[in-house]
Amino acid sequence: MTRRVACMLAVVAIAAMADVPKTATIIPAPQEMRVTGGEYWAMKPPKMEKVAGIPPEGYELSIRPDGMTIRYSDDAGAYYAKMTLFHMGRSDAQKKCKVYPCLEIKDWPKFKWRGVHFDDARHFFGKEVVKRTLEQMSWFKLNVFHWHLTDDQSWTLEIPGYPELVKYGDEWITRKGQKPRSFGEKVGPFYYTANDVKEIVAYAQARHIKVVPEIEFPGHFLCALCAYPEFACHPENIIKRGRQPISQGVLNEVMCAGNPDAIQFVEKVLDYVCELFPSDVIHIGGDESPRTRWANCPKCQALIKREGLKGVEELQPWVTRHFVEYLAKKGKRAIGWDEIFLDSANSYAAGTSFTSMLPKTTMGMCWRPRGAGASAANRGYEIVCCPTTHCYFDHWQCLEEDPYPYLLGKREPISLERAYQFDPLAGVDPAAYAKVVGGECCNWTSHTWNRYDMEWKLWPRGFALAEVLWTYPDPAKRDFAGFVERASEYRRRLIGSHVNCARIK
Repeated sequence: MTRRVACMLAVVAIAAMADVPKTATIIPAPQEMRVTGGEYWAMKPPKMEKVAGIPPEGYELSIRPDGMTIRYSDDAGAYYAKMTLFHMGRSDAQKKCKVYPCLEIKDWPKFKWRGVHFDDARHFFGKEVVKRTLEQMSWFKLNVFHWHLTDDQSWTLEIPGYPELVKYGDEWITRKGQKPRSFGEKVGPFYYTANDVKEIVAYAQARHIKVVPEIEFPGHFLCALCAYPEFACHPENIIKRGRQPISQGVLNEVMCAGNPDAIQFVEKVLDYVCELFPSDVIHIGGDESPRTRWANCPKCQALIKREGLKGVEELQPWVTRHFVEYLAKKGKRAIGWDEIFLDSANSYAAGTSFTSMLPKTTMGMCWRPRGAGASAANRGYEIVCCPTTHCYFDHWQCLEEDPYPYLLGKREPISLERAYQFDPLAGVDPAAYAKVVGGECCNWTSHTWNRYDMEWKLWPRGFALAEVLWTYPDPAKRDFAGFVERASEYRRRLIGSHVNCARIK
C-alpha cells in the first residue's frame, strides 16, 4: 500500500464518523484557538504552506468565510492539521460539502512521545487489530506504538534460525482457551512474519506513528527458555517441568547473564529486529528480573568475578549496558523499564541503589510512581512516563456496569478523571523537564482477549492521555467538566464508527 493511498484511507475513516456540531469540539484541544465567527463551505481543498519557525509536528490553521489555509512545519504537522479539520467538519447535504466554523488555530505538541503500549504476548491480537488500533491512535495525534512482542507467556515475532520461539507461544495461547475465538475472529498462527511487520510499519508510517518493538530480557524471558533451555542458568529446571511457559514455579527463570551463548542469542534477535523496524529506539524490557538464579549459577558468578562487579545486583546493569552499547553501534537507542536504572529491583525511593553503569544515551520507561523515573530524569536520562497510578488501562475504570475483567479487579482504579490528572512532569526538577520526552498508556492483556475489550479499556481514557501529552493543560487548572463535554461528543463519534468505546460515566 502506498503512502498516498494509506493517507486517503485514513481520511475516509475519519470522514465516516458521525457529523459534528458547528462549534469546534477538538481532542486534543489546540494550544491556541480563537473562534472568529461565521462558517466556511469547503468547496475546494485548503491552501498548504510549509513555514519555517513552527515547532516540529506543529501547524497553524486559518479558516475564513472565503477559504482555509494550513501552515505547517513538517509532514507530520500537515497531517495533524488535517486531522483537526476532520474533527471539526460537518456535512451539508444540499451543497454536498463540509462546513467548518471560522477560527484561527496555532497548535503544536508539548511532548514528542505520545504512546500506546500494545501487549501481544499475553494474548495475541493479530495484524488487523493492530492496524485498527493504529488508525484510532492517529485520530487523536498519538504517535508511538510500543509493541510488546515477547514475554514469559509467548513469543510473537518469527526469528530466522530460531523456529522453536513461536511454537511455544502458540501452544500457550491455545491452552488458555482462545481457540476458537468469539465473534468469528481468525485463530492463529499466533505470531508475526517479516511481511506482517513490514505491512504494519508502513501502515503506521502513513499515519506518522513510530513503531517501537520490545524484546524482553533478562527477565520475562520464560517462553524463550522453554524453546531453548540452554540459555537458562539451570536448564534442568525447565526441562523437568516439561518446558511449559505457564508451569508453576518457573517464574524465577531468567536469561543466564554469564552464558556467552545466551548473550549471542539476544544479539542475533536484536540484529534482526533492527533490520525489520526502522525505529531509532528499541525497547529491551528489563523489568521485574529476579536475581535468585544468578546467585547460585557458576557462569554468572564467574562473570561477576571477571568483570569486577559487586555482586548479582550489578549483573542486570552490566547486561543492560552491554546491549545499550550494542544497539548504539547500529545507530539505535535502547529504552527499558525503570528497573534498568537500579542496582536493586525492589528499590523505589528516589536515588536509592541507582546504578552508574549506564550511558546517558539510555532511555527509561517509568511505570512505578515513586522515585526511579524522576530520579533518572534529574540525573540526565531521557524518560517516558507511564505510572501505574494514571496510565495502566488494565486497571478498572470505575464503571459499575462493566462487562470486561481487569488485571487487578477493582483495586487501584483509574477513572477517566484520574487519567486526565496525569502529569508526566510530576516529581521532576524544573531544570530536568526537557528530559521528559512524553508518556504512554499501558494495557497488560492478561485479561484482554480481543479488540472489543481492548477498545473498551483504551477509549475514552485514551482521550485524556492524548490531550495531556499534546496540549499539557496546566495540572492545577484543568477543566475536567469541559473535557467531559468534549469527550462525550467524541464517544458518540467513535460508537458511530463501530469502535467499542466505554461509557463516560
